[in-house]
Amino acid sequence: MSKKITNSITQGVYVLTTIDAGCVVDAVSQVSFGDFPLISVAVNKQNYTNPKIKQHQKFALSILSEMVDPKIIETFGMHSSRDYDKFGQVKTTVVDDIAIIDEAIGYLYCEVVEQIDADTHTLFIGKMVKSKRFTEDVPMSYLFYQQNKDKLLASIAPKEQKAFVCTVCGYTYYGDELPEDYTCPLCGVSREFFKPKN
Repeated sequence: MSKKITNSITQGVYVLTTIDAGCVVDAVSQVSFGDFPLISVAVNKQNYTNPKIKQHQKFALSILSEMVDPKIIETFGMHSSRDYDKFGQVKTTVVDDIAIIDEAIGYLYCEVVEQIDADTHTLFIGKMVKSKRFTEDVPMSYLFYQQNKDKLLASIAPKEQKAFVCTVCGYTYYGDELPEDYTCPLCGVSREFFKPKN
């Protein structure tokens, strides 16, 4: 079985935030079209943002563009909110207690109405109660990220640190060693699926 086939599923790249936590996600979908559309997002159970959404029962999705500052992806995709102040590294605006990325195309603010256990992830379904579009920029797709990740992250990659590449989705982690409990922030696989980058 080839897990890489999942890279062909069309999806975007977002910063998911809740109170005191945030991360990069791609598994986002609109699942209804009512007055308050339902939005689903899958979050790895080992990600610090997961229990924080369960605690606060609300989240926001900042939609990233193809022109996004790579620092935003590095900040929210390569660090854990357990021990790193992500919100002190990028410009944000707080909307009802949740930080929104200022450089985003726009945001969706949701209240959790259901959560489903989905193996390695929790699928949160939220009722969109607020939203705003800031720009008409082109949203970043997961395919665009995959095709341009080396260029996107080259400017902020720590030159003195090692790089480890996810063999499933191509995500690159920078650091001296992969943490024992590390999981890929994009596809959710464990550290065993990473290999050193030459």
